[in-house]
Amino acid sequence: MQVAVPLTNQRPTPSDGASSGQYSAVMFDFGGVLTTSLLAGFQAFGDKYGNRDLPLKILGTKGSASAKLLGAHEEGRISAAEFEQGYHEELAEHGLQVPDRGTIEEIQSYLHPDRETIDLVAEIRQAGIPTGLLSNSFGDNTYAGFELESMFDAVTISGVIGARKPSRVAYLTACQKLEVAPEQTVMIDDLQHNLDAAARLGMGAIRHTDAASTRAQLSDLLSNYSV
Repeated sequence: MQVAVPLTNQRPTPSDGASSGQYSAVMFDFGGVLTTSLLAGFQAFGDKYGNRDLPLKILGTKGSASAKLLGAHEEGRISAAEFEQGYHEELAEHGLQVPDRGTIEEIQSYLHPDRETIDLVAEIRQAGIPTGLLSNSFGDNTYAGFELESMFDAVTISGVIGARKPSRVAYLTACQKLEVAPEQTVMIDDLQHNLDAAARLGMGAIRHTDAASTRAQLSDLLSNYSV
């Protein structure tokens, strides 16, 4: 479940020049798509301990120790506890003290299922459209309460495959598991750089802000779905 500092020029630009009705499969992200905003969760965590922006800023700083640890955790190379330990150390270096354990769980406690988007997943799948999930790992209980295997035709988790978005390996593996080509598939994500990487493989791209907007954009991009 990748996190990044939102850029000021990020905006929903779904089709990036794609032709109407060009695609026939859909790949969903998890955090910030099937749930409320992960970025807002980090901000709420920062608010609680006295610095709203620092927890997210450190992770979004290229080359920072915490950013490297997050990448290693998302790829399954280190545990959640190992990530938290290093993250806490860097936060402390910047003057922010947080509890020794439970940071990921606390951040996730601010997230809630987005019922309208979850309903959209079911709607798309019931229409006979191949529907997959591609998510970057974050913690040990990220997907608690979600029956992912029954919600999707294929589920791809970065920590399981050893590759995370925006690596091309992550998208190609997810498409392979869904048995579709990237050029057939629309990627739905809340982070623009993940969509940019998907688009370089020929995937359609929808920057998710809410279920209604995503549904309308899918209606334009999919060859076998309309609202």
